[in-house]
Order: sequence, then structure tokens, then C-alpha cells
Amino acid sequence: MSVELAGHDPDCLFCKIVARKIPSKTVFEDEEFYAFHDIHPWAPVHFLVIPKQHIASMAHIGPEHAGLMGRMMALIPKLAQQEGCNPYPDGGFRLLTNTGAEGGQEVHHLHFHVMGGPRPWLRG
Repeated sequence: MSVELAGHDPDCLFCKIVARKIPSKTVFEDEEFYAFHDIHPWAPVHFLVIPKQHIASMAHIGPEHAGLMGRMMALIPKLAQQEGCNPYPDGGFRLLTNTGAEGGQEVHHLHFHVMGGPRPWLRG
């Protein structure tokens, strides 16, 4: 069932995933965030965390997003462990976001890749 949500871009791939117009394998969802498995994982654990609100990139983050970003950063370690990343300090995970064309951003909706598990990974 697809859902239209306020603050979304109807042409954005990740907004379509949040609206259930495109299927994904859910890791976590609440009123602010959606986390889902990457369709082409680079590591044994590889999922994305996005705000449900459409924010194009880190370049678009301002003071008004401080609370949202803080809550997202606090959520990520919990999800990493839930999905199989070993605990710090011997375990851990990699957190990656790309910003703009020169930063390698392909989908223009703020997202963080969370990657972990035993090394070596295929990429990253």
C-alpha cells in the first residue's frame, strides 16, 4: 500500500521507498526515520538510514535539523548492533554519507550507509 507523506519529493527514489511505492527490506522505522538493507551490499552488514523528511543532502542541513540529526546519530549504533555488527572496540561499523556530485552522491535524499562485519569487505 503506498502512502503520500508531507515533506516528500514525489520524484525521489528514497521518498518512494518510504511511501511504499518501491519495496525494501526494513531494518527499522518510526515517525522520523526509515532504515533498510542496501540492495548491493559492500559489507556483511550494510543498510541505509534516512530521515523520512526529504532533505536533499548534508549540504542542506541547518540549525533547524540539529535535533533530527542528533536522534539519527544516536539511533545508528543501536541498529548496527541489532543487524550484526560486533560491539566496540574490537567490532564496530563504518558510517558514510556522500554529498553532491563531487562527493559521489547518487540519490539526492540525505542517507547514511552503515557497514560492518568482518573485514575485508568488497569495497569501502
